[in-house]
Amino acid sequence: MSDDRMSSGEMMPEGPAVKGPDAKEQDGRIACGVCPHACALLEGQTGLCRARQAKDGKNISLNYGVITGIALDPIEKKPLYRFFPGSRILSVGSFGCNLKCPFCQNHEISQKDAAGCEPFSEHMTPEELAGLASELAKKEPGNLGIAYTYNEPLIGWEFVYDTAVLIRKAGLKNVFVTNGCVKSGILEKLLPFANAMNIDLKCFSKEGYERLGGDLDTVLSFIGQAHRAGCHIELTSLIVPGLNDSEEDMDREAEWIADLSEEIPLHITRYFPNYRMREPGPTDIALMKRLKEIAERYLSFVYLGNV
Repeated sequence: MSDDRMSSGEMMPEGPAVKGPDAKEQDGRIACGVCPHACALLEGQTGLCRARQAKDGKNISLNYGVITGIALDPIEKKPLYRFFPGSRILSVGSFGCNLKCPFCQNHEISQKDAAGCEPFSEHMTPEELAGLASELAKKEPGNLGIAYTYNEPLIGWEFVYDTAVLIRKAGLKNVFVTNGCVKSGILEKLLPFANAMNIDLKCFSKEGYERLGGDLDTVLSFIGQAHRAGCHIELTSLIVPGLNDSEEDMDREAEWIADLSEEIPLHITRYFPNYRMREPGPTDIALMKRLKEIAERYLSFVYLGNV
């Protein structure tokens, strides 16, 4: 870890909880208000997400307009199965993430900083991106709007917000594919422009989220807030052996989701070794089917993925 990035021992600021985003600590640190880590950064330091920095007394986004991946995808690939099925959407990603999942499928961008992604990244303004989305909407097979995805898009919420405003004005749709580990104030800024979300529910235990560098309560609050605002949401749980593969956990998870709405789709997807997690092997398919049956006791729409 370079000297200009905060150490793990500095994850949470000491003393009283920070009130609001980008609050200034007594020692001059700037406390980021985007996610529960609340990284307290000295001038020039970057946060654990690698995508936010303390600069000139402010907490700024380093990945604003940095595009590491862009493709016109089927909407089902997000995955969203009950939001304009059969349509396509322009998927866009940047770099950085506020979780540290050892099985991450997009670690080449989510666990890298700007320098690590520079060889294959490009810069686009919100106007350029919205213009591209609009042009694709006029062609075959057509484009529904933009899906902010691949890395964790909401750590760079400023670019997402600026683009989403333009996409809404163009009559297109905004889709957020997110881990949901973001403060409610950030979600409040984005919700007026959000049409749909796929939210990763990594597991259903606080201990499991701590292993991944996240916070279960924040994610559950995020899901509830988005649902109550009327945004179309679908949830995804990647079933990782040793993390969230117990039948008891799935029972509790599905029951909690059903308390919000039995109509919320749940995607139960199969784990394959990736990144730093090479063992064990892929999730047992028989187990996947049992977990699906458990979830279907509570939910109307349960889908298996990667099987």
